[in-house]
Amino acid sequence: MINSVSYFSPPFCLAAIRKRSKTSGVMITQYLVNMPEGKSTPDFQCKPVTCLLGKLAVFKAVVTGDPKPDVSWRRAKGTLSDKEKFQTKYDELTEEHILEIHKVSVAETDTYKCFAANEYGKAVCTTTLTVTEGKSCPLNTFKEDSVLSFFYKVERADGESDERFWDAMLKADRNDYERICSEFGVKDLHLILKKLDEKKKEKSQNKRKIKAEEREDALFECVLTHPLPNITWMGKGNILEDGEKYHLTMSDHKLIHRLLIKDCQMLDKGIYSAVVGNTSCNAWLVVEGITQITDNIILLQLLKTSLDPPRFDLEDLSAFTEPKTVKVGHNAIFKLHFLGHKPIKIQWFREGEELQDDNNTRIEKSASQSRLLLSRCQRKDTGEIKIKLKNEHGFTEALSRLIVLDKPTPPLGPAEVTESSATCIEFRWRPPKDDGGSPVINYIMERQQVGRNTWKKIAEIPGVSSYRDTGVERGRKYCYRIRAVTAEGTSEVMETEEMQAAFPGPPAPPKVASAFDDCINLSWAPPSNTGGSRILGYILEKRKKGSNLWSVVNANDELINEKKYAVKDVVAGMEYEFRVTAINLSGAGEFSSPSEFVFARDPKKPPGKVTGLKVTETSYNHLVLTWTKPEDKPGIQDEARGYFVEIRQADCIEWSRCNSTPIIMTSFSVKGLKSMDMYWVRVIAINDGGESEPEELPNYVLAMPSPVRPRFTNHKMKSFFVVRAGNSVRITVNFEASPRPAIIWLKDNVPVTKRITISNSDGSSQLLIPSSERSDSGIYSILVKNLVGQETLSAEVRVTDDPKPPGPVELEENVPGTVTVIWEPSPDEKRDDRLHYTVSKLDSTKRSWVTVADRLFNNKFTVCNIINGREYHFRVYAKNDMGISAPSESPTWEVEKKKEKFLVSVPTMKDCDLRCAPSFIVPLKLHTAPKGYECYMSCAVKGNPKPRITWYRNHISLNTNTNYYISNTCGVCTMLILRVGPKDMGEYSVIAENSLGRAECSTILNVRGEKKIYWLYLR
Repeated sequence: MINSVSYFSPPFCLAAIRKRSKTSGVMITQYLVNMPEGKSTPDFQCKPVTCLLGKLAVFKAVVTGDPKPDVSWRRAKGTLSDKEKFQTKYDELTEEHILEIHKVSVAETDTYKCFAANEYGKAVCTTTLTVTEGKSCPLNTFKEDSVLSFFYKVERADGESDERFWDAMLKADRNDYERICSEFGVKDLHLILKKLDEKKKEKSQNKRKIKAEEREDALFECVLTHPLPNITWMGKGNILEDGEKYHLTMSDHKLIHRLLIKDCQMLDKGIYSAVVGNTSCNAWLVVEGITQITDNIILLQLLKTSLDPPRFDLEDLSAFTEPKTVKVGHNAIFKLHFLGHKPIKIQWFREGEELQDDNNTRIEKSASQSRLLLSRCQRKDTGEIKIKLKNEHGFTEALSRLIVLDKPTPPLGPAEVTESSATCIEFRWRPPKDDGGSPVINYIMERQQVGRNTWKKIAEIPGVSSYRDTGVERGRKYCYRIRAVTAEGTSEVMETEEMQAAFPGPPAPPKVASAFDDCINLSWAPPSNTGGSRILGYILEKRKKGSNLWSVVNANDELINEKKYAVKDVVAGMEYEFRVTAINLSGAGEFSSPSEFVFARDPKKPPGKVTGLKVTETSYNHLVLTWTKPEDKPGIQDEARGYFVEIRQADCIEWSRCNSTPIIMTSFSVKGLKSMDMYWVRVIAINDGGESEPEELPNYVLAMPSPVRPRFTNHKMKSFFVVRAGNSVRITVNFEASPRPAIIWLKDNVPVTKRITISNSDGSSQLLIPSSERSDSGIYSILVKNLVGQETLSAEVRVTDDPKPPGPVELEENVPGTVTVIWEPSPDEKRDDRLHYTVSKLDSTKRSWVTVADRLFNNKFTVCNIINGREYHFRVYAKNDMGISAPSESPTWEVEKKKEKFLVSVPTMKDCDLRCAPSFIVPLKLHTAPKGYECYMSCAVKGNPKPRITWYRNHISLNTNTNYYISNTCGVCTMLILRVGPKDMGEYSVIAENSLGRAECSTILNVRGEKKIYWLYLR
């Protein structure tokens, strides 16, 4: 039975399996999951026998296993190094391994173990030896589950010895009779049982006549089947108590109770008994006057005959414990007969998990047997099978093992190339993870040349997971398919990746170790890919700078064995580069990348310090350095070939290089700085001779830009925002400033409230009103300020909504033919200075409404051309930046047409002069318009002949200015300004002229929010 899996470190690192032996009490550790055919782990063939002969204790054990195991003995609390006291032997005749303990004393009371081990596993068994004090002969006690059981062997006067078989039978439980007979080769069990009953009776009679010498001590010992704290000892009908004559003791586990009778006299002879409840057993003590002094020990077995725990039938148990092997898809049946007090609870387990009836499991139970049927077994069902019986008197278990055989799983990849040459590929793989319960017999090998569609079977090798293919062609690539073969079938295929009798890869580029006028020393690293075979050597080539021709440095038949070489075929002052290739069994591989160019000249002197080091630009995360290269002084300091820039923070003592390779330019940008940190900076010049002394800036550098006055960069940002109430307001302002400025947002010159969210970052700031209200209307300003200066930017935000309609509408007639429409203002007029009104008219003779006035900022309007006899309806709307309100309706307006008598009169003909000078019937009005809105000016003029009309602003004619829309229709003169701005403020005048005269009318236009212009109108 497999209990657990652990890991250990023998020469091969595999899983160790612990299991129980068929011989109870023996624990076996198996090193291999799949044992080779004909091999086995160590095991104990039968219960080893131990004899106690006077002052000599003898342990005997018979061990099996192939290869033959090595047997050793150990004890728990001491060693067996005393060769005179502890002697180990091997009896070739009986094949018994023997441990003899001479002159046994109390010191030898201990736990002893016997170990048997070979290369496939080990087995171990354990027992304890207890030796009591006094002159009595040492007696061993034993545990029922111990393999090393002690048997008391008595030497009779005539030299005849009891047989080990009968001692084992007398000591064993009924369930072990069949096994003991099998171990000793006894076949007639029925006859043996009869003789065993006779021997038990004879032994019982002998016990009742134990003899003891006068003046010596006698010891009675009772072994119980269950621990009890107290039993009653009786002697000649009297209860015995602990005292000077009688000494009552008990073992720690309360199973062994002892009675010691001190200084035996003739009066002490008689019957002594141990009593537990209604059960007792007794023995005679015979005291003789003159006889050989010996210690007498009586072992009384007290049995509770009323208990009837469950137990198995011996024949069924022997068959059940044998592992059951079935093929995959077949059924497995386990059954056992049993006895015991009813009712008995029956449980079946597989690998510790209780089984229940299902599609593949069926459990049959009856009063005396149980049957387990496992249908359509799969490989995963392999494992321990256990049955457990339990009643009110105890429980018992039996173990078996189910082995389901199946074909193996595919071999495990990836395949590893162990050797590769021009004509050979050798590789290996791992065996299948699961061999299906049978060892791998063969591997079937197939090969395919890359680029072809056919597979060719090339070999069927024994169960070794490696193969050497000698039938390959140079430069060709191949794939292989591998199948594992066992007695149960062939596995699925495992396909390898492409393999090739490969050339080595390129080595690393050669590195120059040193250079002189007549020699250049090189070294290189071997290729990472050897091509599957060992590297035989290297070929080195050189090339002059500016040339395309590579020449071999070493002779063709003389490979370089080491990974370095001194090139002496050079010309002083010339510049060279080198490359190298590796050679293996397949041939030469690829060349490496060329080395850096190197001059064939003696080493140079280090350069001098750089000069003129300064910082030309800084920011929060970088700075720019410039310097002048050091002076070249032959023999003292040579020319610099490159530069390293190093920095360190002010609170750090270690310098760090900003460039990993030397730079050629005399300027460098250091990036990745921490904002507002202080840095020390230095520059080091370098050439082939080494590094110069560092040149360091005299002061630290602060990681911040040069001071810049705040400046706004989003020139196209709107200065006026109209937002519907409830919507969000978002104003984003971009700016430039250094150092970082302080940012303040104001609303109407007061800091904004906490309800408004301000988000600042490098170069921008954002104002956010998540849900705007009408009270949020106003002028918002941002103040950006640093140590250099400050700037302010403003924007007007108007939060509004659809306006409410005007109040009631009234109609008046002040001039015949006209109607004056008067209305109450909209409730929103006070909160919205951009609110205005529109008036529409409906004539009874027409079906559509006509707008007669728009963009009215007052609350009345006079409608002309009213014809008597028609009905008129008027509507007034309020409008703002968001939309238009619902209309307010006027009452119906109607003027009845007067009927007059028709009179015909013949007028007298006389000449009439209709000419007149221009005059203004309706003058211009004062106008105050919001910034960005339209402005509409109008007046009425009469004159005959028709006067010529000219518009002026600040005495400058506007008639030819395309920014103003000017019209003259039937004497009504109008001018429209589409988008009023500060530049439109001023005095506007209209001049009407004809041949009879000239008339002028003027007004002032103010823009709301700008400084007003006051004008005195003189008529």
